[in-house]
Amino acid sequence: MEPMELSHVRKEYSESTLRKKDLSHNPFEEFKKWLHAAKEDPEPNAMQLATTVNDRPSLRTVLLKEVNEKGFIFFTHTESRKGKEILKNPNVSLLFLWKEMERQIIIEGKAEPVSKEKAHAYFEKRPRKSQLGSAASVQDAHLASKEELIKAYEALTKKFEGRQVEPPEDWGGYLVKPTRFEFWQGSEARLHDRFEYVPKDNGWRLQRLSP
Repeated sequence: MEPMELSHVRKEYSESTLRKKDLSHNPFEEFKKWLHAAKEDPEPNAMQLATTVNDRPSLRTVLLKEVNEKGFIFFTHTESRKGKEILKNPNVSLLFLWKEMERQIIIEGKAEPVSKEKAHAYFEKRPRKSQLGSAASVQDAHLASKEELIKAYEALTKKFEGRQVEPPEDWGGYLVKPTRFEFWQGSEARLHDRFEYVPKDNGWRLQRLSP
């Protein structure tokens, strides 16, 4: 197989220009507008979650499940790698990328656990197969084979037959409280539009950044 010549791989951006006067003074409201505009994306709520412990960063994709006036909520196993890293260092970063719209949002902030009641309430809304899959998986534990995981899934399917699937002991969620937003819009000739929101007094300061 011939190696791929990456230096020639590029995309020409041509979407509309992003102007400061068109942006909301509230980054939460601007985020909601962009998320709504991305609703045709296969997974508009998919976001990258970055954590760092001992100067060692790690990254994975999770799903945003709620936005409120305090921040952004996702759910996971608290004993997973990300959960353990958040416990040691709650400073995280989120990234939303909507390629078809040539848009990206970066959010920096601090993550804190949501209540068990809230995490369990969300678990109850999940499809049954997703509930069983989460209960069967000891996230980040080593597996001898895929069959080991399938057997655990089948055992739980039998255990909870005819009744509600109980969430695993370490099931939880996190609220990311933002300390910075960055909105990015692709533009022609790599003259991209970038705007940053940072806290100021009781609101937010909005300013343009060089691409």
